[in-house]
Amino acid sequence: MRRIQLPEPPSPTARRSTPDIFESGVHTFVRRAVVIGNGSAASENQSVGLVRALGLSDKQILYRVTRPKGGINEWLQWLPVSLHKKIDYIVRMIRGYSQLMLKSQAKKLMPLPSENGVSAGLLAVLEADVKQIVSFARETYEKEGPLLVVACGRDTISTASSIKRLASENVFVVQIQHPRLHLNRFDMVITPKHDYYPLTPEGQKQVPRFLQSWITPRDPPDCHVVLTMGALHQIDFTSIRSVAVTWHDEFAHVPRPLLVVNIGGPTRNCRYGVDLAKQLVASLLSVLASCGSVRISFSERTPQKLSNIIVKELGNNPKVYIWDGQGPNLHMGHLAWADAFVVTADSVSMISEACSTGKPVYVLGAERCRWKYTEFHKSLRELGVVRPFTGSEDISESWSYPPLTDTADAAKKVHEALAARGWKLKV
Repeated sequence: MRRIQLPEPPSPTARRSTPDIFESGVHTFVRRAVVIGNGSAASENQSVGLVRALGLSDKQILYRVTRPKGGINEWLQWLPVSLHKKIDYIVRMIRGYSQLMLKSQAKKLMPLPSENGVSAGLLAVLEADVKQIVSFARETYEKEGPLLVVACGRDTISTASSIKRLASENVFVVQIQHPRLHLNRFDMVITPKHDYYPLTPEGQKQVPRFLQSWITPRDPPDCHVVLTMGALHQIDFTSIRSVAVTWHDEFAHVPRPLLVVNIGGPTRNCRYGVDLAKQLVASLLSVLASCGSVRISFSERTPQKLSNIIVKELGNNPKVYIWDGQGPNLHMGHLAWADAFVVTADSVSMISEACSTGKPVYVLGAERCRWKYTEFHKSLRELGVVRPFTGSEDISESWSYPPLTDTADAAKKVHEALAARGWKLKV
């Protein structure tokens, strides 16, 4: 007869695992996250980065607030999303489009995002619908516990605040980037310090007295506002180590030191043209002797005339590789394998990512920025995190600094705020 092996009785001193429902109650654990996006990779990357830092990256759903595109809609981007959609609806009705077609388009699934070559770990991407999200939050609360809602960008403010208003007992709503008004409509606001530049003495000097009451923010940050140095993102030492292994075959043979150049595009508060492209070319040629290789990437905002100059002047140089945007996105590989970075001053996101690596970061064009961007660059320089790119650098001489940890710091604040409410994350 076959002997039956009975399990050993549990030790009276052993720590026993208690089911969640008996430990604290099912309604105290946050297991799922909803990201409210606006279709902008930079904005959605901030939300996804925070959710990832909280350990919920495999339990998130992305809802996108989308604006109508094409024709007159390109002139209506400044309007609130709800009003913009109403105007678009009227225009479409005049043109003979049916309401049924509009509804079917609004519910259409959108492609899963992959920021900088890294899968966001999303379960689905859907068109943002406040009633649908509120219903989902209430159902999730009854079955699994509260829902974390993370939104970023101007177009998401109305949706996120409405979810908070209609399901305040079931959700914890985090708004990334300053919503300008009515901060009490969110459980937490995460925003860069330079968003409060209008309240500084320097900022006040730049605003005519009769306009000061119209400039936001109007009040200093309170206890539920978390200030960061730069933008949130998905970059930390864990992701860098993982990506370095993934991209080993692509970069292991690249001559060192490797200088990575990330080029954005002019913005309202950081204006430049082909003159900056010519300055960049001249500076890169000056430092080329101290580089093993140079890799250049453009963003979607880079004007064609700027990229054409750079390609024309550097495209045939044997030390220079210019990514043409085809194939897998090399951005994460560049962050992992670069020895130093040059980044144009217009992109807070790209600068923040580079400054999270602890590697030398040189900024080009900071003197062309104005308003709150000047405060951002000034703060980074004072911390010793960045240096201006002048063309006199020796790229083989490395320097370091304490890396920016904005995303991890913000995640810690979310943990603390949830605990104050009697909730905690269940990773």
